[in-house]
Amino acid sequence: MAMPQVGFFYGGALVVAGWLLSAILLKAGVAWAVLPATAGFFLVAPLLGAGLYEASRRRERGEPVSFLLCLQGFRRNGPQLALMGVVLLLLHLFWIRTAGLLFAVFFGLGFSPAIETLPVAMLRSDMLLPFLVIGTGLGFALAVVAFAISVISIPMMVDRDISVIEAILTSIRATMLNWQAMALWAGLIVVFTAMALVPFFLGLALVLPLIGHATWHAYRDLLR
Repeated sequence: MAMPQVGFFYGGALVVAGWLLSAILLKAGVAWAVLPATAGFFLVAPLLGAGLYEASRRRERGEPVSFLLCLQGFRRNGPQLALMGVVLLLLHLFWIRTAGLLFAVFFGLGFSPAIETLPVAMLRSDMLLPFLVIGTGLGFALAVVAFAISVISIPMMVDRDISVIEAILTSIRATMLNWQAMALWAGLIVVFTAMALVPFFLGLALVLPLIGHATWHAYRDLLR
């Protein structure tokens, strides 16, 4: 509420990015990839919140806040944040490629119905249940890894001059020592983000700022 211009710009930018990504995948004739690409958003979203962490950091210190000033969150520890981005991007790409492989294994290479008939065609397939079970299980494992290594590390790198290895180890340790609270926090992130994605990404305009600012305060409380 204190800085809506920053939060809604971030959220709005991701809404547009989601639309562009979906349009590209549909144009390429790989409608099946929209769902795993959207699900992969959970893996890279923590890095996208660096500007929101910077906004919360500046407000906490009583410093002025603007969108341009918030971009400093990406520059203060830029090389280490870039390395973290590479790690999360590799996880995302691994998930996309694995989802494509699973889709081909369960539904066959010739399974390519039109986008408007894809949900019905999948529901009629006997392979839908095992595909969902195995795909969800693998996605859950990757999401746990991404959450554990990034939930504290990224706001920490925005706040301090620290290496990506130190930040990741601190994040994993904080997650393990507070696993009950962190499990609840991860669950809330999944629920709110999933709800935001349902209306064709529009909910991200509100949900992303809330999660971003809350993540900063979670980091501050855990490492206080």
